[in-house]
Amino acid sequence: MKTKQDKTGMTRRRFIGVSATATFSFQVVPSRVFGANSRLAVAGIGSGGKGRADITGATKAGADIVALCDVDESRAAAMFKTHTKAKRFTDFRVMLEKMGGSIDACTISTPDHTHAAATSMAMKMGKHCYTQKPLTHDVYEARHLTRLAKRTGVATQMGNQAHAGEPIRRAVELVRAGIIGNVTEAHIWTNRPIWPQGMKARPAKVDVPKGLEWDLWLGPAAHRPYGEGYVPFSWRGWWDFGTGALGDMACHIMDMAWWSLELGAPTSVSARHGGNTVESAPNWAVIDYRFGYRGSRPPVKLVWYDGKRNGVQNAPSLETTGGVQMIGKGGKGYGSVLIGDKGRMFFSRRGTGWRITGRDADEVKQIEASTPRTLPRTEGNYVEWVNAATGNGHKPLSRFEIAGPFTEMVLLGNLAIRAGEPVQWDAKALRSTNSEKANGYVRREYRQAWKL
Repeated sequence: MKTKQDKTGMTRRRFIGVSATATFSFQVVPSRVFGANSRLAVAGIGSGGKGRADITGATKAGADIVALCDVDESRAAAMFKTHTKAKRFTDFRVMLEKMGGSIDACTISTPDHTHAAATSMAMKMGKHCYTQKPLTHDVYEARHLTRLAKRTGVATQMGNQAHAGEPIRRAVELVRAGIIGNVTEAHIWTNRPIWPQGMKARPAKVDVPKGLEWDLWLGPAAHRPYGEGYVPFSWRGWWDFGTGALGDMACHIMDMAWWSLELGAPTSVSARHGGNTVESAPNWAVIDYRFGYRGSRPPVKLVWYDGKRNGVQNAPSLETTGGVQMIGKGGKGYGSVLIGDKGRMFFSRRGTGWRITGRDADEVKQIEASTPRTLPRTEGNYVEWVNAATGNGHKPLSRFEIAGPFTEMVLLGNLAIRAGEPVQWDAKALRSTNSEKANGYVRREYRQAWKL
């Protein structure tokens, strides 16, 4: 039987049979020393969709794009046209095997289910990694990348871009300064999903679109026939590939609350939801995370809302928001409210025009004026990552040692949804103490050629 060749000329059979063991083994190649005029050599894994933004962001931050990898030729066409000198690949394993000596770093902008496989291989080869949110598809994968980041010492960054912006960094400083006192609740909502969820059955088999390498797109996931709508966007709603509305948006809009309150891992998670959850994420969900004491700070209840119930966007009640209407005519995309013993803070990562209620306005102004800027400011998360990779800046503040535990926390909500029961959580052991159903979703099975 003839084996299909990658554009590099290396067959997948030869790659898997001869070099997969060597490539996936733990062997860090030290990063080169960068001089004043040196530029980071970046390979883009996932070059269409969000990959286009990440590759462009890395370029603007001062990197050179030396290789591009994508399983969908049409989606990657724009980046192929822009970066004509970059070598092209359809299999990131082949790319890293052949060009490992020419690549310093990788952007990983694939669907959720291949984040960990691509990132893990690159890190083991000593490559700095910028990986899109959610950092991983599964809870175990997040712990794996956190440990790997510590062992390799490469510069890492999760793609929750607003983490590097002024609104979140300033809000973190103010919440820690006590602008609303001791915070005991956080409520966070989104209008996602804006793709199908709650499906009861997989879509009917159809022909694979021209230019799409379906088996490579599946990567670690179990083989299944191509179904209409999986690519390029609706994969997010299917558990095999995506992490639903929670995975798509929580790493963005839970960020300020989790960071400012230093929440760490929850002690328990429970969920209410509507729609089928066997094959796909639900139509809507309300997820309740509970966090214990952190030093002298009180326990915190954090509640997540997504989707629509009876045609109305999920959101906190008026009682929770102190009478402030969060969902107006036409709905409201997303936001958060933190509840403290001295007031409420309404926040959106798009700007610094937050609203404080329940506290004297003069006291609020005094705290804002007297609170120093203790967190570093940058020109954005791509610059933060590229500078760290070239030795010209501080460690990224959304590096995997931070983003990994954050992603673990977020994805526990999906464990509670899929288990269909409250989950008591032991973060150190990475398992539920009461739900074997939940434990069954901590770590998935991988196809043989894609194991971590």
